[in-house]
Amino acid sequence: MLALALLAMLAAASCEPIRIPLRKAPLDKRARQVQNALRNQQRSPVGTVNGEQTDVPMADFMDAQYYGEIMLGTPGQPFNVIFDTGSSNVWVPSSKCSFLSIACYMHNQYTSEKSQTYAADGRDFAIQYGSGALTGFLSRDELRVGSLTIANQTFAEAVMEPSLSFIAAQFDGIMGLGFPDISVGQVKPPFVNAVDQGLLEEPVFSFWLNRQAGRTPSATEEGGEMVLGGVNPDRFTGEHVWAPVTRRGFWQFKMDSLQVGAGYSPASCREGCQAIADTGTSLLVGPSADIEAINKRIGAAPVLVQQCREMVRAYVPEMMKMIRTMESSAVCASIGLCDGAAAGVYREVRRQGDLARQSARKLLAQALRLQGESEERVQQVFSHPATAGAPFLNGRASNDETCQMCAFAVDYIKMALANNQTQAQILDGLDAACEALDLGGGGESLLDCAALDSLPPVTLSVAGREFTLRGDQYVLRVGAMGQEQCISGFMGLDIPKPLGPLWILGDVFIGPYHTVFDYGKERVGFADAVHAP
Repeated sequence: MLALALLAMLAAASCEPIRIPLRKAPLDKRARQVQNALRNQQRSPVGTVNGEQTDVPMADFMDAQYYGEIMLGTPGQPFNVIFDTGSSNVWVPSSKCSFLSIACYMHNQYTSEKSQTYAADGRDFAIQYGSGALTGFLSRDELRVGSLTIANQTFAEAVMEPSLSFIAAQFDGIMGLGFPDISVGQVKPPFVNAVDQGLLEEPVFSFWLNRQAGRTPSATEEGGEMVLGGVNPDRFTGEHVWAPVTRRGFWQFKMDSLQVGAGYSPASCREGCQAIADTGTSLLVGPSADIEAINKRIGAAPVLVQQCREMVRAYVPEMMKMIRTMESSAVCASIGLCDGAAAGVYREVRRQGDLARQSARKLLAQALRLQGESEERVQQVFSHPATAGAPFLNGRASNDETCQMCAFAVDYIKMALANNQTQAQILDGLDAACEALDLGGGGESLLDCAALDSLPPVTLSVAGREFTLRGDQYVLRVGAMGQEQCISGFMGLDIPKPLGPLWILGDVFIGPYHTVFDYGKERVGFADAVHAP
């Protein structure tokens, strides 16, 4: 009897909720530039296993700041991964990676020969990104997260990663926490495996994110916490309100309303809208037209517009002098704006606009194929103007938007001078013309850090409760020591019907509000998070 009692106690202990500490990567200027460049490579990803195509969700995990550790194999081989509720597969770099895959060699690699519990699967695995394919093959092994050991977990060994996308990433791989419905190759996600193997007390996991982490140097500071099998009651106050999952795949639910300040409600959510809780992005994402309106109401201007205005103020007086004595084609080269040196920021922001359109196309394809639509129907939707990209600067596409803006300014100045306009009139005219570079909420927008205390609250209503974000909660602060920038936490992403429009609630929302993902009851819960001291 004593032996049975001890066994029962051990079984109960093994099913206690498992707390996984998270680290928060600093979102400094360099990290943001890398993340922007990485995000821009994620265009219409498509997954394949042994040549069979599967559309996979647009996991914007390149934005993620929160990472944790898993172990694969026996003895365990460590990997830093993003715990991503927007995808459902596990992948890590392989020791068998191609010598052409620089990114693979810059990260931890899985070596099957070193594991006593490895089992071959052998199926090919691929996810197509805009910069190239992440390819590899499937394997099986023990996966450990904290004290939890998941047996026989199928995962992908990546042998080729798009180097430009992953070489600078601060993570090794991804552990997807979405539903099996969107898993490439119908591989069972690790959390579902843990539930099926009876390893968890409840089929629930939860997130607490410390949004204050990284503000001051600290070796002991908590970046956040993921709990498998339940919740940590010390991380929230009050009761969770629950929203049922409305579409399996993503953790999707109905948002009743969204309001900025006292008077503005986005058109797409005035009678309710669909939203996704996504641990793989730092932002709050919505339809571009609505995001553009929100950013204007909080005083945020697109990066590209601001950079254009800065260029106008800095260079127009010099341009006006040079135009009188120099050919137009030589002006921009002479002042250094057509050599590509200053074009990086502009290209990054423009690619974010491309990302929005490509993301919408992919998400729509996923929805149509899951609903059994034919490939012909999918292609018809893709050719519709609503899902097509728009040319930049009236079709004058170029790899160097800085040079394009300069050429535009030169042309404008020539015409203005011919009409006897003054320098002040030219500056005002070009300043207004920069508004034409607004990407409609699809790119980064900046605002005045000094205005944070006066920003209007943003209130989201879910399951009958209002969740309010203050200005300092929906603005991302980057840099320090006089070089700080404040970035709007809102970004545009147009997802056409039938899947869209969608709102994506990332760290901007999950940080202030403790979030529970209940797989057993297919629901998402939110409560006030306890902020770190």
